[in-house]
Amino acid sequence: MTRKNITCSILLLIFFAAPSFAETVIKISHQGPANPETNIQNYFVKEFTERVTAKTNGAVKFEIYPDEQLGSEEQRLELITRDGLNQPLADISSFNALGTVLPELYASAIPFMFNSYEAAHIFFDTSEYMTKLKALFRERTGCVMLEVVEEGGFLAFTNSKREIHSPKDFAGLKFRGMDEGQIAIFNAFGASGIPIAWGELYMALKTGVVDGQMNPAFYILLGSLPEVQKFMTLANIQYSDQFLIINGDLYDSLTDDERNALIEAGREANALTRTRIEAQDSEQVEECRQKGMNVYAPNNDEMNEFREIGQPGYIEWLKKRLEDGQWLDMAVKDAEKANAQAQ
Repeated sequence: MTRKNITCSILLLIFFAAPSFAETVIKISHQGPANPETNIQNYFVKEFTERVTAKTNGAVKFEIYPDEQLGSEEQRLELITRDGLNQPLADISSFNALGTVLPELYASAIPFMFNSYEAAHIFFDTSEYMTKLKALFRERTGCVMLEVVEEGGFLAFTNSKREIHSPKDFAGLKFRGMDEGQIAIFNAFGASGIPIAWGELYMALKTGVVDGQMNPAFYILLGSLPEVQKFMTLANIQYSDQFLIINGDLYDSLTDDERNALIEAGREANALTRTRIEAQDSEQVEECRQKGMNVYAPNNDEMNEFREIGQPGYIEWLKKRLEDGQWLDMAVKDAEKANAQAQ
């Protein structure tokens, strides 16, 4: 073999044997501080991103942007629907953000719809409603909904004025609504609902702009709300969730293995998050009590009264928002199946 042939052979060997150093770096944003011990969103994001990077051998990496560093929820949603190849983005989005482009999502938040965590998991993981909703989200926005992320226990009512044992106790109170659906619930109970961003909630409660709000115990503690709220009612109003979404062009640009890694990592991180949240929920409620809150758990008759008034009021509001009633019917049907399966 000539020297020239030897040189060519070595170059070919190097070309085919050398590993590819191409990698995709995705910016992922979420609410709250970069502390996995106190912020469950950050905990989920860390578990998710580390798993994706491990499963792809470093081909897909992430830069994490907490505390709304990439803008408000609405601004981040606008960013993520743009060209994902030039600006690769993923986000943990709430109902408040996604509901502006996907009002059909509100059918999954009918108050008092799920009897247990297990029923909610079945619904959000496997229901026909969620399968079709994810397809509609992709069609409408170009984005992919990878996972419905549990981000707290079931929502509880809190306020600074009085104990709430029944809907009539809401009369004359002002409540912060995270979204239009929550405001519809408060209106059904005879209270007024005011839209206030999470970052503004503490001061709004402290200054009396609103008297109360609803959130899981985790967020009540995260926001230091026991300092400005005295009464807490464990009414298990709605399942607390947010949504892991990613730009569709970016998602499509990945290999099959990389896309599978995103899906698997999302499920694994969510399973860990659920276990952590559900194990800590009762402890967090107790912590609220220790911080001075009067905690009340309604009995069955009181829960039925909340349900009998809250559900029709919310559903009536939702019917005005949805052009196609199939989403409401599908969600109710699938929730009933999930409750039965979880028993």
